[in-house]
Parts: sequence; structure tokens; C-alpha cells
Amino acid sequence: MLKRYRYAAGATDFEVAQVSKLQRQIAPLYSLLSLSAASLAFTHRHVAPTVLTLILPALLITACIVRTVRWMMMPTDRQVTPAEARGLLRRTLIMAGILAVLFVSWAIALDHYGGPYEQGHVAMFVAVTVLGCVFCLGYHPHAAALVCAIVIGTFLAYCLSKGSEVISAIAINIALVTGVILKVLRDSFAGFLSLELSQQALEQKRAEAQELSEENALLAQTDPLTALPNRRYFFAELDRLLADGAQSFTVALLDLDGFKPVNDTYGHAQGDQLLQIISQRLRHVGAGEMVVARLGGDEFGVLMRLDARDAMARGQMFCDIVKEPVPLPEATVVVGCSLGLASYPDAGQTAQDLFDRADFALYHAKAQRRGACVVFSSELEELIRSEQAIDSAFQAADLDGELSVVFQPIFATRELELVAVEALARWESPQIGTVSPEQLIAAAERVGMARRTTLTLFDKALVGAARLPQNVRLTFNLSALDIADEVTVTCLLERLAASGVAPRRIVFELTENSLITDIGTARLSLERLRNTGAQLALDDFGTGFSSLSTLHELPFDILKIDRSFAARLNDQTGRRLVSAIRGLAQTLSLQCVLEGIETEQQLVEATLAGFDYAQGYYLARPGKIEDVIESLGKHKRAA
Repeated sequence: MLKRYRYAAGATDFEVAQVSKLQRQIAPLYSLLSLSAASLAFTHRHVAPTVLTLILPALLITACIVRTVRWMMMPTDRQVTPAEARGLLRRTLIMAGILAVLFVSWAIALDHYGGPYEQGHVAMFVAVTVLGCVFCLGYHPHAAALVCAIVIGTFLAYCLSKGSEVISAIAINIALVTGVILKVLRDSFAGFLSLELSQQALEQKRAEAQELSEENALLAQTDPLTALPNRRYFFAELDRLLADGAQSFTVALLDLDGFKPVNDTYGHAQGDQLLQIISQRLRHVGAGEMVVARLGGDEFGVLMRLDARDAMARGQMFCDIVKEPVPLPEATVVVGCSLGLASYPDAGQTAQDLFDRADFALYHAKAQRRGACVVFSSELEELIRSEQAIDSAFQAADLDGELSVVFQPIFATRELELVAVEALARWESPQIGTVSPEQLIAAAERVGMARRTTLTLFDKALVGAARLPQNVRLTFNLSALDIADEVTVTCLLERLAASGVAPRRIVFELTENSLITDIGTARLSLERLRNTGAQLALDDFGTGFSSLSTLHELPFDILKIDRSFAARLNDQTGRRLVSAIRGLAQTLSLQCVLEGIETEQQLVEATLAGFDYAQGYYLARPGKIEDVIESLGKHKRAA
């Protein structure tokens, strides 16, 4: 009758479920045994000895009560471990065998006393009690089979030995019924086993799916290159801080200074490694309650549970650690960073306001205090409002009527002959008055009107150029957005062709910072412009944005030296530096223009340094085209 069930390999959780089910059947099992034993002892109290009707039943019933209490005292606040479950099942099997031997031995001993009724009660006790116990042990089929084998086997052998046909038939009938019940029990337990294993497999799949989901969620919130939290996680944490009602915290935005040249010079692989090293440093400084995230490119975000003053000190630590040399496989490089801070609730009370104000503080830091921390303040708030007013006025502006250009002459240093004029943008708004060229271009880019602004100014510059002698060139400034926009470049070429001005008279100027945004796009745009016969000039050279490789990679004809170098012509070191730059331009076969000449001495020093062309207030201030034409006439009459 004993059947060895084969559990799935490693199905230890099934044994835990088996114990959990069995625990609910133990109380009915021992209650049945105790009541049946008490009933059998009661009916034999007058015919059997006291030891069989009182002492032995009392001991057996006490054992049942003890076992019931032991099972009921099992902790319900935690699940038993697989090892504990196996131990319980093993002890239950042993106790089932011991109790089966004791109870059947006691019943057979009582069968020797009394008449047919008492003996019939013994048979009934064996049959009903063992079958009840089998059902109660349904979740432990080994124990059920063992009980049946001991009780029914012993009772059947005893009945057959008595030689009574009736008693033997009863015993055989009980054995057959028990066998059928064990078969049903086995099938039922097999179904339970299959169901439980299926549920465990399903739970395992669910757990794996949950784990995979959590991993995907983590990946969705992690930057794959640096392993820092990404932009999505950063904003989620910012929203959580606001929702939790934090008293004070600071949003910091950090942008690397000088990363683009490293990326362009040494390649993207080296640039990626640089970002990884910088990220490790930022993570180290931000360890604790801070959230350091990579927002994209070389921009990082930090959430600090600090007020503005403490955040400023910690922000300076970020700047200092970023400035430390970074060893890369091909070279050791040094980059810096600028930081913008916005504190809650002073700078803003929504996530978008805090981020925008931190971004504006970062923009101000990179423009005015590169490499430093800037906290958003009331002064910056006024500047924002000023920009908003400019943007609003620009969107409503009549560009043809409000925009104009003035022209600043460029002279040959030795003959002081006019060789070119630079077209400079002007905006006179009827709403807010005169707006500087820098604010004009920035506003045009912010409101998405950069192309229209550039083309309007170019049209006006071409009109002025048409009135100048054929030997006087026109230089026109382009922004980073202009050279990155193929449509803008196409429109410039179309307007130039329609104007009647010879392309050889046009010089397109580009500042260094406009070039470093995208060397590849800049090269294509510059080649299109130069192929018409126009010349190209690199403006404000020496301000620290470009490298020597830029001059080799891009097809420039003219190098315009930043005005800051003209002021250094008064000292020997400055003169040597300016001469070196002039020598560099000569080596690269570039014409060289020195900007910012404001004194006669500077003009003399520039001429002695070998500069053929100069520009500045000492020579001529920007003016209308009529002023340029008039000065040309005076020069001819003087000659």
C-alpha cells in the first residue's frame, strides 16, 4: 500500500504547503481518535480490566491532546521553512506508526472481553476510526498508508486467526474498503501535488516577471553610459520632493566646460570615458541624500536637501573636483564646469520653474562667470523678465521697419585705405527702445525667428554694399544656428545671386563659439558659401573656444583677432603674443585683421607687428552707409 510520491526536483516549497494543509486536519484527527477511544473504553468498562478501560485509554488520549497542542502551537506569524516542514512530516510519519500500533493493540486486547456487541464495537472502532484518520491524513499519504498497513493488516491477521467466518468477512470487507479509499486518496493527493506545483511554477514566473519589470524600470531610469540616474529619474525625484513637502532643497544644473574640444580632438570613445570618470567624481561628492543624474550630453543635474548657502558650498566642491586632471589613454585632459542653482521655495515652487531658473543661472554662469557657481537671484529674475519683454516685443516686431544695419569700416594699416565694411545689426523697438545686437540675436534664436532675422539683415546689408565701390568688401556675421541650417544657407546664396553684388565682395564672418557646436555641419555650410567666390573669416579669434585644428579643418581666408589683444600692444609680452598670432596666420596663408584699435599707438604697434588690416573706434565708428560714402569722398578729395 505504501506509495513513494516523486516530487519535482527542488520542490521544497511544496512540503511547506503540505504542512500548511495538514495543520488544519490535525485537530479533527486527534479529536476523532480521542472520542472513539473514550467511547470504546466506556462500552467495555464492566467487562474488561481497569487497565484497559481507564489507564491505557487515558494515556492514549493524553498523547493525542499533546500532539494536538504541539501542532496548534506552531507559529502563525511566519511560514515554516522547507527544512522545518520536512522535519514535521518525518515526525508525523513516525508518530502515526507508533499511535497506530498502540491503538490497534489496545483494540485487539479489548476484543477478548465481552459478548458479540462489545466485539462488534471493536470492529466498528477499527473500521470507522482508521478510515477517518486516513481522510484526515490525506495531505500526508505516506502516514495514511502506514496507518492503514499497520491497523488493517494487524486487525485482518487477528480476525483470520480466530477462525470465525463472520469476523473474517468483516475484516476482509474493511480491508477492501480501506484499499479503495487509499486509491482515491492517492489520486486526490496527486491532483493536489500537480495543482500546487503548477501554482508554484506560476508564482515563480510571476516573480521572474516582477524582477524583470523592476530591472526594466531601473534601466529606464538609469543612464547606460555613466550608470547615473537619468533625466526621467531626476524629474521624478524632484516631483517627489515637492509632493513630500520638503522645507528646503536646491536644484543644481552642471555643464562641463571644454568637453566638446576633447570629444572632437580625441574621439567619442575618449569623450565617453571622460564622462564616466567625471560621473564617478560627481557621485562621490554627492554621496548621501543627494541625487546626481546625467540629463544628457555633458549636462548633469543634482538635487540637494540644502538651502542656497550650503548648496553653494557643495556646488563649489563639484566644480573643484571636475577641474582635476583626467587621465585618458591618449592624453591627460583638464575640463571645467559651470553650475546653476535654484532653491525651493525662493526661486520657484514647481518643478518646471525650479529647473528653468537653475538652467538660467547655468546659462548666466557660462556667459559671465565660466567655471563658477551662480545662484538664481532677484537680479537674475529681473534679467529674465527683461528677456521675456524683449522676446514679446520681438515676436510683435515689424522686422523690415525696425531692424537696420550700420557699417564699420576696415582699413589697410599702411595706407589707411578703406578695404571693407562690417555690417552690424541694430534694432530700435517702439515698445522697449534700443536693443543691443547680442540681445537681438539671442531673442531671435529663443523665439524661433533666427532665419528670418538673418535674411532681413542680409538684405539690408546687400543694399548698402551695392552703393559702395567695387573694391570695398562687405563682411556679414552668421550665428551657429545659421550655419547649422541648410535652408538659411540656401536662402543667403539666393539673395546674394539676386542682389547683383559680386560674391567675391562678400565675407561671411563666424565666431569661434559658433563653430564648436558642430564642426561637420559647419564645414559643409562654409564650403557651400565659399564655392560661390565669397570669403570666410573667423571672428574673435583667441577668446578660447577653438583650437589650431579648427583652422586646419575649416576653409577660412581671414582671421580676425579679438579686440582684447589690441589692448595688450602696450606691453612687451602682449606684443610678442600678438606677433605670434600674426605669424600663425601667415603660416596658414590667412589674411589677418586686428580688431579693437582705439589709439594711435595701437595702430602703430599693429602695423609694426605685420598686420595689414585693422578695425576700431580710432579708425572709424559704425555708421550709416551714407556716412561711409561721405568719408570715402573726403578721403579722395584729401588725396
